[in-house]
Amino acid sequence: MSTPRRRSIILMFWFVALLSVLIAQGSVLWASEPHAIPAGHQPGTAQAAATQSTDHPTEDRHGTADTGGHNGHENLGPVLPLWSCIPFAGMLLSIALLPLLAAEFWHHHFGKVSAFWAAAMAGPFLFVYKGTAFYEIVHIILADYVPFIILLWSLYTVSGGILLKGSLRGTPLINVIILMLGTLLASWMGTTGAAMLLIRPFLRANNFRKNRTFMVVFFIFLVANVGGSLTPLGDPPLFLGFLHGVSFFWTFKILPHMATVAGLLLVIYFFLDLYYYRRETGRVPADEAEKTPLKLVGVHNFIFLAGIIGAVLMSGIVDWGEVNLMGVHRGIQDWVRDGLLVVMGLLSMTTTAVEIREDNDFTWFPIIEVAYLFVGIFITMIPCLLILKAGAAGHLAFLINAVKEPVHYFWVTGALSGFLDNAPTYLTFFNTALGSHFPGMAEAQAVPLLMTDKALYLEAISAGAVFFGACSYIGNAPNFMVRSISEEAGTPMPSFFGYIVKYTVVFLLPSFVVVTLIFF
Repeated sequence: MSTPRRRSIILMFWFVALLSVLIAQGSVLWASEPHAIPAGHQPGTAQAAATQSTDHPTEDRHGTADTGGHNGHENLGPVLPLWSCIPFAGMLLSIALLPLLAAEFWHHHFGKVSAFWAAAMAGPFLFVYKGTAFYEIVHIILADYVPFIILLWSLYTVSGGILLKGSLRGTPLINVIILMLGTLLASWMGTTGAAMLLIRPFLRANNFRKNRTFMVVFFIFLVANVGGSLTPLGDPPLFLGFLHGVSFFWTFKILPHMATVAGLLLVIYFFLDLYYYRRETGRVPADEAEKTPLKLVGVHNFIFLAGIIGAVLMSGIVDWGEVNLMGVHRGIQDWVRDGLLVVMGLLSMTTTAVEIREDNDFTWFPIIEVAYLFVGIFITMIPCLLILKAGAAGHLAFLINAVKEPVHYFWVTGALSGFLDNAPTYLTFFNTALGSHFPGMAEAQAVPLLMTDKALYLEAISAGAVFFGACSYIGNAPNFMVRSISEEAGTPMPSFFGYIVKYTVVFLLPSFVVVTLIFF
């Protein structure tokens, strides 16, 4: 692309961005005017409680959640208009379009673009709502973004110290075995842990292949998302359900759903891989005269990996009180967990030979890119989450009120989880189901009934929140990490919309239709 054309595209982008900011400012100022909250949704009513959710898994469990007007802060969800989500849309469009239209600009300035959209939301938000807005921003940073990036950093650091050496060639059968292994591991070590552990061996095994893009996409589908549906350790929404009374092994009820999606995707993948493998016969290396046995190096990092999983599980089981930092209440066990994760990462860095990380092609760029982009995503997402958590009292009431049957819960929970944080999305519809079927009943009595009498609804919410995380790069934490690692390793990856159009629509959504027809 010529320089003048590139400059014109960049100028056009910033013009649209500034226009969006002006519209967003107008929408927030409009939202600051008094609006009546619909009857039946005043704070403290049973219906309002049914549509509330928490921003952090452990907070509600230990009685310290502070959303929805808690701790003296105004509940902004019912008054924020949908227009206040414009900066979030701008952030997503930047991730989708700038790498295509201005690749060099994006590579050097993606952090500035993220900061721009964060400021576009935070500026007018703080100007109008002052202390309440400041609280919401600090809350999402301390309670959501910081734990999120610490967990990603620790898993990325520890997994980068584990190296698989030896002769491993990515044939269709070998690749399917790796994907199956990752899918099974994801429920027990988390989708992020399984993805970070296996993506580098998977890429290295297929470094001689020409067509590798579809391999990584299916890796994201299976290992980074669908595989995490069997236990609360697998994916944040299920961990959130566990904290609200869903028994640890109840999620095995989703095994048939997971097996159906995983089975369909693995069969499709095998035939795709076989087709491309046969066309690449000239590129397939001849069998080595003397094959090198497979060998794991840096195995002591599995101890640190187990420490990370144990720390996450611990934070959901114990209750050591809470700490109030800048108005945000967080459990002491949450701070301890974050500290332990940092320690695990530092121990991995100090005890693993530099040569191992070099042989693993380890660099810090992928985690830096994710950290810069997701701080913008988290901040611009605040109005979207507040509107969603307002339930039938917010401007998404038309959507919330339309959700009645299990099939609705599956698709609506899933569609929102594909682009918003799937944990609060899960909890919103979890509480919607409780309020619809067991109004006025305490959560401790209602959740066991939801798990038994209305199990199909909980299955739909759980499967939707986990499965649909694979629909976009931002649907689940490891998706973007896998993309960054793969691109740095030389594997071309589709654009944001290319991923959705070429793979999600073609392969993933039809699998969800099959699940719908069979189970919902």
